Amino acid sequence: MNRRILLMVPFAGVLVAGAGFLAMLEREQEGTFDPRAVPSQIINKPVPPFDLPGSPGFSSTDLRGRPIVVNFFASWCIPCVEEAPVLMALKAQGVPIYGIAYKDKPDATAAFLARNGDPYERLARDEPGRVAIDWGVYGVPETYLIDPQGIVRWRHVGPLTQDAVTAGLQPLLRRYA
Repeated sequence: MNRRILLMVPFAGVLVAGAGFLAMLEREQEGTFDPRAVPSQIINKPVPPFDLPGSPGFSSTDLRGRPIVVNFFASWCIPCVEEAPVLMALKAQGVPIYGIAYKDKPDATAAFLARNGDPYERLARDEPGRVAIDWGVYGVPETYLIDPQGIVRWRHVGPLTQDAVTAGLQPLLRRYA
């Protein structure tokens, strides 16, 4: 009897995996499956408290009063170079963008911004990476939208693309303006 149960365990595992795969395929056909999606515990919650140095630096209390885009980036990050034109286009449209240089040195950050453009209204440094941990940053770049009350409303993992701006960010900017 025990032997039969042991033989059924792998079969049950295959059934569960198959059901998960079929559910993924169904969501993909519906257009609701995003293989790059990384869940976030911070969405619809207040920005975690922080106070970072920089030029001029900023704190969590500065993220109130209007919708603000917060972008975690680093000079050593190749995808951050990819997203630079998208961030510059948002700046040209008047979108306030605050940058947080993640685990980066001030000179390296300055050189990166000189090469790729500086879209940031305010810039802060998170050299130890503690603020990024509090935000649940998976890796740079990551971009967030903060509403006027200081609540995180949107998160994009990876380089920001025009498609992500059009489909995700712009509708929320209009909603919270």
